[in-house]
Amino acid sequence: MPPLMISKFGNYVRIVPLKLEELPSHPVFDPPLPRRRSSRGRMSNDSRHNPGPPRKTTQIVNGSEASTLDAYGRPNLLPFIKAVLEQAVTFVDEILPATFKPVSKKLAPPAKAKVQLLKLEITSTELREIPWFDPKVPREMPDDIADIGETWFARKSLHENCAEKGTALFSEFDYGLRIDHPQHERDYTPNVIDAWKVLSWNIPENPAEEGPVFKDYQNVSMSSMYKVRSYVRELTTTDPRSLRDVSQASIPNGNQINIKSLAHAFYSNGRNVQEGNSSLKRKKPVLGVYTSIERCVLTASNEVEWTMATASDAKGWLPLWTQKAGVPGAITKDVGFLMNWIEEKRKQKGP
Repeated sequence: MPPLMISKFGNYVRIVPLKLEELPSHPVFDPPLPRRRSSRGRMSNDSRHNPGPPRKTTQIVNGSEASTLDAYGRPNLLPFIKAVLEQAVTFVDEILPATFKPVSKKLAPPAKAKVQLLKLEITSTELREIPWFDPKVPREMPDDIADIGETWFARKSLHENCAEKGTALFSEFDYGLRIDHPQHERDYTPNVIDAWKVLSWNIPENPAEEGPVFKDYQNVSMSSMYKVRSYVRELTTTDPRSLRDVSQASIPNGNQINIKSLAHAFYSNGRNVQEGNSSLKRKKPVLGVYTSIERCVLTASNEVEWTMATASDAKGWLPLWTQKAGVPGAITKDVGFLMNWIEEKRKQKGP
């Protein structure tokens, strides 16, 4: 792969599990900074009184200091989310068309549109050349990078923008794919047994008001979801300001992130074994890793272009080569599943 293209690969939309300190701060794992009285008698937060070792809050970029981390040494929330979304956009707009190889075209009944399948193999050598310590949102290169490669599968489909069987309005795609995505995916995908929200981050309703960092986005959300297809993932969704583009990116939280101690966790801490409301939900899950990028765009010709790319490892007893063989068929079926679910939702509403 050309070095210029490798340099465009993001450091967060990867299958390599995130470490806890690579996530933005959250009250669950970062207690509020102690308050101290300032010289003017006002109360203020002061990281100097926070227990534990001091953490770096700046780094040198082009010879000058730039604030990238908060008082806990974690990435700031809005720059973190924007970096993930920008990496996803670059992946879809530049990396996918330049590097993925077409595999086949398939039908996904009841969807009218044909689904184009594509594939990309990224070697461990290429992964080492990715700019892991991105000045915007730094991340350490994993120690076991030599043992890691990524197999990506992608699909593209073009749909009529109308409320008819086998296709959907852009607003219906928005509802199914961006709004409450994990819960909706659970509803329309037969092999997703459950979706459990472990954490969510408070984001301003209109992030653009927080400054220029988010001027192009609105309706942004970020949460940590546990899906009982054995995936824990970080989900970032956005509805860009043009209202013509619905995007989301998922980055993996694997076994390097310990969420067993979180009271609201359910599957990762074993509560599901006793409290699950079905035999399937009472089974002990295997923690896999998963990353995906999904985007819908309303094109100039008034068609909905749906693009999805994913890399995963379900772990457990199933060999990776066997998993890879099943991915193209599975992601193709997802197109039909969504169309069928949307049609059922229309029937529930009635004429």
